[in-house]
Amino acid sequence: MNLKKKLGMGIASAALGISLVGGGTFAYFSDTEVTNNTFAAGKLDLAVDPTTIVDVSNIKPGDTILREFKLINSGSLAIDDVLLSTNYTVNGNGNNNQDLGEHIRVNFLLNADKDSVPIFSKTLKDLKENYSDTNAPNVIQFWDEFWDQIFNGYLAPGTEDTLYVQFEFVDNGEDQNQFQNDSLNLEWKFNATQTEGEAK
Repeated sequence: MNLKKKLGMGIASAALGISLVGGGTFAYFSDTEVTNNTFAAGKLDLAVDPTTIVDVSNIKPGDTILREFKLINSGSLAIDDVLLSTNYTVNGNGNNNQDLGEHIRVNFLLNADKDSVPIFSKTLKDLKENYSDTNAPNVIQFWDEFWDQIFNGYLAPGTEDTLYVQFEFVDNGEDQNQFQNDSLNLEWKFNATQTEGEAK
């Protein structure tokens, strides 16, 4: 074998060695383990009992209607706040120049004792116009502070709280004849929110 052939074979062998190194074909020990992981979301489920809180007739100025209802956490996640959205329609006689909802006051009570001081008192009109936008920061803050007094922080899964609410047809000492034979249909939506995220 002449020198040219020897040099050529040497260069070819070196190139083959470099390609084997570059290709990672060296033998080595290996082991593989597989983990199977699950992310299961919890359920936020608020129930209200009864679903009809008040259904009365023949009310007059000065009347009060005391009712109780339960907020029940039927889900697997704690409930932080409940944003209450108020809407109503008035069926009048066509002679109204005022809103009946402005004359129905809602008194939320800590308990049903006659001397119980309301947590707050708002007319239905006020609740509808100023406290029903559940995306407004001031509304969220209002209900957050309100429910903190009721829930003591949060409503745990599988628990319930009883609330007492008094509806009052306010006697303003003036002529309220325009409301005779009127009726008001009230819709309350209770929108539950979760507690803050936490390390798991």
